[in-house]
Amino acid sequence: MRIRSFIMSASALVAVVFFAVGYFAISRILEHSVREDARQSSAATARITFASMYELMSTGWNRRQAEQFLEAVRGAARDTSTQVEIYRGPVVARDYGDIKQPPLDESLGRLLAGGPATTETSGSSVRYLMPLVADERCLRCHVSARVGATLGAIEVRQDFAALIATANRDFLLWLLAIAPLAMAMAAAVVWRVNQRLEQSIEVVDAAVTQVEAVSDLRKLEFERHDLGFDELNRLFGHLGDLVAKLRRVAVDKEVLHFEIGLLEKFVITSEVVRDWGDYVSRLLEDINQVMHTPVMFSVFQVGDEMLEVEIFWSRPPDQDTRAMVEAEVRHMIDIDGRFNHSADVAVHHHCPAQGEPLSMDLETFVLHTKSLMVDRPKIGGIVGIGVHSEMIEDETLRLVTDSILSTMLNVVGSVKAIHKYTRDMEYYATRDPLTDLYNRRVFWELFEYEVARASRHGYEFAVLLVDLDNFKLINDNFGHAAGDVYLQGVAKAMKRTLRPGDIFARYGGDEFVALLPEITAETATAVANRVLDAAAAVEQFTPDGSRIAGSVSIGLAVYPLHADNAKDLFLFADNMMYKAKGAGKHQVGVPGEQEVAEVFRDMTATTMMVVKAINERRIVPFFQPILDVRQDYVAGYEVLSRLEQDGTHLEAARFIEYAEKAGAIHRLDTMVMEQALRELARSGFAGYLFVNLSPRALAVADFLTVLKRTVANAGIEPAQVVFEITERDTVRNISILERMVNELKLDGFKLAIDDFGSGFSSFQYLRRLPVDFVKIEGDFVVNILNSERDRAFVQTIWRLAADLKIQVVAEHVEDAEVLAELKRIGIEYAQGYHVGRPGRMIGA
Repeated sequence: MRIRSFIMSASALVAVVFFAVGYFAISRILEHSVREDARQSSAATARITFASMYELMSTGWNRRQAEQFLEAVRGAARDTSTQVEIYRGPVVARDYGDIKQPPLDESLGRLLAGGPATTETSGSSVRYLMPLVADERCLRCHVSARVGATLGAIEVRQDFAALIATANRDFLLWLLAIAPLAMAMAAAVVWRVNQRLEQSIEVVDAAVTQVEAVSDLRKLEFERHDLGFDELNRLFGHLGDLVAKLRRVAVDKEVLHFEIGLLEKFVITSEVVRDWGDYVSRLLEDINQVMHTPVMFSVFQVGDEMLEVEIFWSRPPDQDTRAMVEAEVRHMIDIDGRFNHSADVAVHHHCPAQGEPLSMDLETFVLHTKSLMVDRPKIGGIVGIGVHSEMIEDETLRLVTDSILSTMLNVVGSVKAIHKYTRDMEYYATRDPLTDLYNRRVFWELFEYEVARASRHGYEFAVLLVDLDNFKLINDNFGHAAGDVYLQGVAKAMKRTLRPGDIFARYGGDEFVALLPEITAETATAVANRVLDAAAAVEQFTPDGSRIAGSVSIGLAVYPLHADNAKDLFLFADNMMYKAKGAGKHQVGVPGEQEVAEVFRDMTATTMMVVKAINERRIVPFFQPILDVRQDYVAGYEVLSRLEQDGTHLEAARFIEYAEKAGAIHRLDTMVMEQALRELARSGFAGYLFVNLSPRALAVADFLTVLKRTVANAGIEPAQVVFEITERDTVRNISILERMVNELKLDGFKLAIDDFGSGFSSFQYLRRLPVDFVKIEGDFVVNILNSERDRAFVQTIWRLAADLKIQVVAEHVEDAEVLAELKRIGIEYAQGYHVGRPGRMIGA
């Protein structure tokens, strides 16, 4: 509805209401006035009647004269709205008898009984009652009366309905006569107000129509228009204030599109980590699609004494521009008090190989460059970032750029950090962090590949299994740090004796293994002896001058002479290594015909011994405590298998492979778990119980059913049981493992990945399996105080696990210093000899 129509309608309604209310109010006033006049007129009529009647009675009238007087009074009022009646009271009736008169009502009765004169109003009529009171003169005729007695009453009635109706009609006619004039005057006023309002609206409409962007707000000046009304002028003044505030806070939609367009470029994908510099260069290309940005630079802190500046160009710069920008960025760093001025600054340029050369002068670069520096290094070591763009001249865009720079600071730093961590984790997935050799996971893959290749091409190859002699004494006497340095030295010395194509790996602890492709038994023996001599020649001196030296024992096996599959060949070499140790150490166990037969007999005997131990239930659980690092209490125990033999307990590494080879591993796992659960129930321990599961056991059809029944029979809550899957052994069983783990999780059990970081597929397991715990490979933990790489790796795993709501257990915690460092990093749990050695009973 338009304002004019609304005002006209409202004015007409107001006029109608005004006339109706006025008519009603004046009608009520007229009625009141007429009623009051009627009341006074009735009283006057009564008094006149009384005076006339008194005058006649004074002459001594008779009954006939009295009746004639009454009839004359009634006749005089017959054709009017006034009626007069005279009533004879009881005193006169006793003296002269009754007369014809209307019956007395209650009001007349009270009046004749001595009551005062009264006026009664009912609807549109007025009734006035006046008593006829005797005085001295009346006593001459009314001898039975006394002075003050009521002799009779005069009643005067007046009906004023017709008078009021006539007055209302006349007033209505008068209103109708003046209504056109009043309406005309109202219409004139409405027209004038409507004209002023429409002028005001046209001003606003014209101003708002011009606004297409935030910059158009500057043209609006509402306060300069005189709209004819003080109120409207004040309103427009307030609108002007509002526009001024909007200019300060409003952001143009183009600016929002600009910011959104840039932020969309900051999505980090899996391809980003391949080459972080290439990613940032592509990011600069994307930014240039939104705003012209010739140069972007970032500053990274590398240690305490070095800064790295990475300058990214959208086009190849000419020599002068390149040198000018580099010098100016260095100058920015020099004048910024947050940086160490003595630190070395290394500058790297990233620019496209082709394109129109970019030329820029110093003034243009300084005026159009926006940078953001921070007090402390952010993720990836980034401490600053800057961009050069002419769009920074716009005040609003400059504010948006500040926000974007803060985001870019974190994005670029994160990309570089992810690139570094991914590269490190890919490296550590294949390498032993202490010796930089291949790890056990890679060794087995290469070992099985070599078996297949040798089988196809029909050649021999050898396996050397190397074990340091008495290495535990070195750790106990000189400490783990000295032992690690010695281990590194021995590894380097042995590697130097091998051919470039040979594969050398650290198998674990103080064990090493070498694959020698396409070699005869005689040549392999010669190589083994060279390795033996190289290891014996290594010596290490401690800070107090103590000499550390040692020797190794080597077991040798040749494919296919001693076995035709990787597992048996490795077991054969392992047996030969133990024979070398048994023969006095520091020698090579080279199998002759007799030794081959003896080794096979030993392997068979060992397999039979393990199977017999399982049948006789001589595989027993040991319990190693797991510490809650933050609250310093034992939160769980890991179950470790031990084989009772001649009063000693053999560790699992000595017999597990034979149990797998015999197909009895699922029976072993079930037996150990049954005993462990009984011990848990007996002890009343309410924490976690970590139980190792072999991948081969998972392949047994009814293993899960037996496993769940065993837990139920022990009366243990499934949430207390954590099944450990060794990360290096699960890749071939990932599909089966995924299905079985999901089934266990549905029943309330928990899952841990053991030796996390030892294989290629760490992240694949985290993505596909509902993991509750990861146990970091101990080799990364033992050296975190001496190796920045190992510490970074442990910290990265913890951060990743924390983001995924997974808890972390650090293995091989051997001293208080390592435990304290793990606590500083934020690791939740720790396990190792410093926390507690394995015991036969929980809590022992």
